[in-house]
Amino acid sequence: MQTTEISEKTVEANIHNGPQDMEHLTHEAQTATQEQRNMTMYEAVKKYPKAVGFSMLMSLCIVMEAYDTSLIGSFYGLPQFRKRFGVHLANGDYQLTSAWQSGLQNATQIGQMLGLFMGGILADRYGYKKTFIGALILNIAFVFLFFFAKNIGYIFAGGILCGLPWGAFQTLTTTYAADVTPLALRPIMTTYTNMCWVFGQFIATGVLRGLLSRPDDWAWRIPYALQWVFPVPILIGVIFAPESPTWLVRQGRLDEARVAMRGLTSSAVSEHEVDTTISMISHTNELEKQIREGTTYADCFRGTNLRRTMIASFVWVAQVSCGIWFGGNVIYFLEQAGFDPTKAFSFGLGTNAIAIVGTFASWFILPHVGRRTLYLVGLSVMFTILICVGGMGVPAPQPNLGWASGALMMIYVIVYDMTVGPTCYCLVAEIPSTRLRIKTVAIARNAYLLISIGANFLNPPILNPSAWNLRGKGGFIWAALCLCQLVWTYFCLPEPRGRTPAEMDMLFEHGVSARKFSKAKVDAFSEGGFVHTGVYKNEDASVSNVERT
Repeated sequence: MQTTEISEKTVEANIHNGPQDMEHLTHEAQTATQEQRNMTMYEAVKKYPKAVGFSMLMSLCIVMEAYDTSLIGSFYGLPQFRKRFGVHLANGDYQLTSAWQSGLQNATQIGQMLGLFMGGILADRYGYKKTFIGALILNIAFVFLFFFAKNIGYIFAGGILCGLPWGAFQTLTTTYAADVTPLALRPIMTTYTNMCWVFGQFIATGVLRGLLSRPDDWAWRIPYALQWVFPVPILIGVIFAPESPTWLVRQGRLDEARVAMRGLTSSAVSEHEVDTTISMISHTNELEKQIREGTTYADCFRGTNLRRTMIASFVWVAQVSCGIWFGGNVIYFLEQAGFDPTKAFSFGLGTNAIAIVGTFASWFILPHVGRRTLYLVGLSVMFTILICVGGMGVPAPQPNLGWASGALMMIYVIVYDMTVGPTCYCLVAEIPSTRLRIKTVAIARNAYLLISIGANFLNPPILNPSAWNLRGKGGFIWAALCLCQLVWTYFCLPEPRGRTPAEMDMLFEHGVSARKFSKAKVDAFSEGGFVHTGVYKNEDASVSNVERT
């Protein structure tokens, strides 16, 4: 018992008792870093099974959110919803106006932006668990507005209010996974978030496909009611989940951090390994404090953090600028191309199934291929497909061209879900510093939502027969945006694969060029690389043979 008490206080003593103990902390952190570098994926799962389980549990919030947000877009193709809330067209059909289509989607975006901002503040102050629990309770309450909607205004209000917890989920799921998993599992567990998005969309499309035969309002009320199924089991799991050890270290609660780390690992991890892992987290935290890094939103725009915030933001913006609003809107696109609703929804189900396969395939690619490479390849292929779909939209609508466009869009979706879709979540978790991770991810996601608002105004008129009605020709518009994102990626996106948080701190602090990140030699534990004053006196000992921006 005495040995355990001494062990729990070791890390804290190493931080506060002077230079000699700081050297010991650095040595332990170096040991833990080397252990994580040598750890295979199998060993990581064996040693951190609870971290994997709790991270997957937290990410189920994204399945719930993806289901919720997917309903709005899918309802545009549901005849019963269009008849209840749409306008009667001259051809006898019912459609939501282009303005309301944009308005409903933007309502959720506005709510999510507020939720992201508040979620970042609350999670930093109260921790992940309390923020998760509060967001889940709010989500249960706000779904009532959707279910009992009497007019489209209820849907609009429900979108704004439900967006508040949805925004919090988007920040916390990815950052929690990055906090609790070792280096070998980090890309898998962060990209698992994308898998959850696809699962949620798949469930939503399947539910609506099964309700197409209902002629009444229950065709859209039942999908809303199913939103109450998700939160309760997630809520129970969150109560038993350990708090993030990284968050606890930042709060100075090192003994609790050690207990939390023990709760994330198996018996295969020794007490000494737990101690060295906490030392590694503490070392990174101290390193970031030495370079005068705070934890406010304003700090995200100061010094080297400005560059990190910009990169994280553009990485997430790529999920819009690549054209997924156009390429992923298969159901509505095919209906406007002449497909009947049943066939269009079946096509949508197939597309979502392929997207799941694509994300699963990315797990085998990520450990061997850099994130930067996946972004460059993915954007290049999607740009080519958008150009092809645009070309097919030039002639008058024909069944064979509709099938060909649909097939290309399915290829587009699988490419997206093998590259930009999942890799984005890995990058936004790896690029920020640990002290600013939650807030940087919140800012980056808000950048995504801002661009999404523009996309919500741009894409509906492209496909809506009562507006521009460009059909496939809209591919040209999105191809131009995709090309801009591709150029930015080549010049500005660094490669974080295999880097520890401390190494990323040093690379950014030394202004290493994005294209040279993968070749840079970094020693985060050298005498000149980590000093108490926060000044890197021996630059060559830390980063060598690299070019700077």
